[in-house]
Amino acid sequence: MDARPDPYATEALCARILERHRDRVSVRKAERATHNLARIIEAVLKLSSRQGFHETSLRDLARATGLSMGGLYTYFDGKETLLLMILTEVVESVQGALAAVPPDVAEDPRAHLRWLIAAHIRLTEAMQPWFVFAYMEAKGFPPPAKRLATESELATERVFAAVLEAGAARGVFTLGDADLAAALIKPLLQDWYVKRAKYARRGIGIERYIAGVTAFVERALLTHPVSGPDRTPV
Repeated sequence: MDARPDPYATEALCARILERHRDRVSVRKAERATHNLARIIEAVLKLSSRQGFHETSLRDLARATGLSMGGLYTYFDGKETLLLMILTEVVESVQGALAAVPPDVAEDPRAHLRWLIAAHIRLTEAMQPWFVFAYMEAKGFPPPAKRLATESELATERVFAAVLEAGAARGVFTLGDADLAAALIKPLLQDWYVKRAKYARRGIGIERYIAGVTAFVERALLTHPVSGPDRTPV
């Protein structure tokens, strides 16, 4: 039995946020600060899913968390700072997850691409409310948050493009523009967390979705598409 703590549990994510923003948070006890940050962020994600982040006031957040307005201000100085805390954790989680490829997998472009697809989808499953928040609220982000979100999306695409270029150089993939191919893969990854209810109605779970996206991408890119038992049907 695996007794290791879940690195994507809310409190684990908030512990990393606290470490990153320790100079902003005036509550000195780390355990208490982490617990309250988790309450705040869980509340803002739920409120935003119902009424939007822009329409959610700090008073709404105080009522939802049971913290006073003054208590909220011990963790952040305004909604934009809270937004950046959430977005930065999403960005850091994506970068960390995609960089954790096993060395033997990284040596094989096809295996590496498969691993990236699965790793990204599994991460968004683990942090689904965070990713939905980042996706749904993006249009209303203030400039600093919008730049962060845009740079993160481009960074993810660059990771995929680098693997596609490596595979093309070795004759594994056939493609004319690795950046475009990576940009086309990205919406397939996003669809799992944005439209998960659609897949639930169709009885499609995460394993089938990963297999379907992988098969679809390989069918488009492999120089010698696989047939037989190694081909996963969509």
